[in-house]
Amino acid sequence: MRVIVIGAGISGLACAFRLAERGLDVSVVEESDRVGGVIASEARNGFLFELGPQSFQLTPGLAELIRGAGIEDRLISAPARAARYVFAGGRLHPVPMGPQILIGGSLLGFGTRVRFLRDLVGRSKPPEREETLAEFVERKFGPELLDRLAGPFVSGIYAGDPARLGLRDAFPDLHRWELEQGSILRGALRAMRSARRSGRARPTLSAIRGGNAGLMESLAAKLSGRVSLGTSVESVSRADKENGKGFALRVRGAAGTETRMADRVVMATPAGAAARMVAGLSARLGDLLQRMEYAPVAVVGTGYRREQVQNRLEGFGFLVARSERLKLLGTVWMSSLFAGRAGSGFVNLASFAGGAADPATAELAPDEIGDVVEKEMTPILGITGRPVERVVNVYRRALPQYNVGHERLVAGIRAEAERVPGLFLIGNYLDGISTGSCVDLAFRTAAIVAGQPAA
Repeated sequence: MRVIVIGAGISGLACAFRLAERGLDVSVVEESDRVGGVIASEARNGFLFELGPQSFQLTPGLAELIRGAGIEDRLISAPARAARYVFAGGRLHPVPMGPQILIGGSLLGFGTRVRFLRDLVGRSKPPEREETLAEFVERKFGPELLDRLAGPFVSGIYAGDPARLGLRDAFPDLHRWELEQGSILRGALRAMRSARRSGRARPTLSAIRGGNAGLMESLAAKLSGRVSLGTSVESVSRADKENGKGFALRVRGAAGTETRMADRVVMATPAGAAARMVAGLSARLGDLLQRMEYAPVAVVGTGYRREQVQNRLEGFGFLVARSERLKLLGTVWMSSLFAGRAGSGFVNLASFAGGAADPATAELAPDEIGDVVEKEMTPILGITGRPVERVVNVYRRALPQYNVGHERLVAGIRAEAERVPGLFLIGNYLDGISTGSCVDLAFRTAAIVAGQPAA
């Protein structure tokens, strides 16, 4: 059985790697001139900048993939309890963790902590209608929590707008805990106790020594000769139109246009690209895929001499309360988390701008975005002078948005895809945006493609 995987991001390479492990005749086609998708790294004058995701939660599936790629010795972990901060009211506040959210800290006022206590000892019931995250947080805990914690949190994860993100779509556990326990805090505590009893360790925040792109390059090396870069798929059609079997892919590469045949096709591209390719197989599926919304994100990596930054940079980094009206979404102190991100006497900071609530910023020229981020970050961290190095990377369609209705949209996409036997869709718009979620879906799909039951 011949399988063609379209797209050499984490989803496509993980799926192809697993299929190759199981002995299938698999190949990968990738439109760009490199593997990795949004995962990219750049070394520059002693700094190592991540141009996309800065790190990942080390889930069991992702750990298995890293072992299979042969780079387990390059896995590095961040400090287990690195402090996180929110910039609000003109200063940085530590984010209260655990019981502290009820009893202390400067981030949240007395009224918000009382609301947490009421949730812990009382009961509430979610409304029948679907809520946005903003509606849920304001109903349960008030506007301060939305502004100072929930809003910055979703900006950091989804680059999303809490007024549009669906509670059930993006954070189904919160809805379930209130539905079943009548309390978010009791539901969370029960989930933590269950995880401890089952022996499930909390995933550690990790990265790859030498750059996260090293994982992608190692996977491609394991797939030696099976990955075609600079090769775009112009169309996908049925090879046997009368019996609806097999696929014919019209591809264009350096050598010109050719047709490649496959028994199975796995599309591991963003939803919009998949929509274009499936149009000849299912107009309905193409229409549904085209409805998937994405948020733009600009990643700004800056390197400074240590003495230029007054803040001690002890911890993970900070997010920004929306009431501050900044373009900056947040900054991760990369050299405080992972060794090798900056040389001795230097620091490496990764900042983010844009997102669903501020798409206009991502439309600026890269240097303009970098200047805005520097200007806003300078007083927060007490920075003097310009950075020693700076790199700006803009993703116009960076992260899928799990807005209200996303779950129904995905159900429709999956139902229509099942009407095209042999076609499979994977990617971060389906089962979660994290690297680990993408790998898990890729592995499950590979098992189905190979004709073996998914774990």
